[in-house]
Amino acid sequence: MKDRLIRFTTACAAAAGLMIATEVRAQVTPAAGYTPPDDTPKINVGITIFADYSYQDTPSVVDGDKNTIHKGSFNLSRAYINVTGSLSHWFSFRITPDIKAETGTSTSLAGNQTFRIKYGYGQVNFDDFAPKGSWFRFGLQQTPWIDFAEGVYRYRFQGATFSDTEGFLTSSDYGASAHFNFPGNYGDVHAGVYNGDGYQSLNDQNGVNNEKAFQIRATIRPAPGVAVARGLRLTGYYDSDHYFSDAKRERAIGAVTFEHPYVNVGAEYLDAKDQTSVTKAVLHKDGYSVWVTPRTPIGIEGLFRYDDLNQNKDVSPSPRKKRTVLGVAYWPPLEGGKTIAFMVDYSEVKFDNVKPDPGKTKIYALHTLFNF
Repeated sequence: MKDRLIRFTTACAAAAGLMIATEVRAQVTPAAGYTPPDDTPKINVGITIFADYSYQDTPSVVDGDKNTIHKGSFNLSRAYINVTGSLSHWFSFRITPDIKAETGTSTSLAGNQTFRIKYGYGQVNFDDFAPKGSWFRFGLQQTPWIDFAEGVYRYRFQGATFSDTEGFLTSSDYGASAHFNFPGNYGDVHAGVYNGDGYQSLNDQNGVNNEKAFQIRATIRPAPGVAVARGLRLTGYYDSDHYFSDAKRERAIGAVTFEHPYVNVGAEYLDAKDQTSVTKAVLHKDGYSVWVTPRTPIGIEGLFRYDDLNQNKDVSPSPRKKRTVLGVAYWPPLEGGKTIAFMVDYSEVKFDNVKPDPGKTKIYALHTLFNF
């Protein structure tokens, strides 16, 4: 009897130990479907090329032998080598050399292709505790407005966006910024502090200054769960900067964009104030740009764009610069993030109330985009 009691007690203890061990193992086993972050270092290399042929119908020019001609030329307006990668799921980077024609006349390199850096930054990703796509960047990087605008307006290879074309903003600058995505795809915020003078400058405006630009863009997607309205976004942007102490440089933009498989539409209003010195008056400008790109399932798209810039709001009648762009593009279907586009377009620039009148400029062009 005593032996049976001992054997029963031992069996109970063993069973209890097995249950405890099983419970411990269950507690440390990853949940079903869990995939740990991939911390394998990666590096990727890609290219971006904008090449075109343009024919200037108006105005004509006089060549070196006194002949009246229409300018026509093949051009390479952008050639990027994009090097991107990650050291872990926390840390990533990008460096983008930009190869561009030297257009100055004071150097023997005029006309040659020169090498410069457009982007070069490190990034800390916040995906572990914030909505995916939230991060912090430090270095030479995209500024909040133009990077966003070009993501909706896909025709940068034909011409820059309104604020970039007219020289109000730059697409890249030295600084530190953070980006946060709202949960549920309701929008995002991108804000940062930059030198303010763009990637082509080292914060040197007519001499040394110590001014910095604060830039912020906030975008709201009102109805991300409604199929027909998912592509609607409302965006506000503000840039507070100074040329020198007490000499302000300010930009404000409000925009509405809509993206759909059959049409993309955008409208933006810009207000700009520039005081290049405390001894000079503030120059106040404003303007707007509207565009629409009808799209088809076979890759054929149209582009209709109109810009109107008031070059001085404080005089009447106001001097105005107006731009019209009309084009037809073909985007061949490709896979794996590769993009190719061909576009035939017409652009026209004219002025109102400007003395002397610069006249009208008319250009016909074939533009191409190669990107992967």
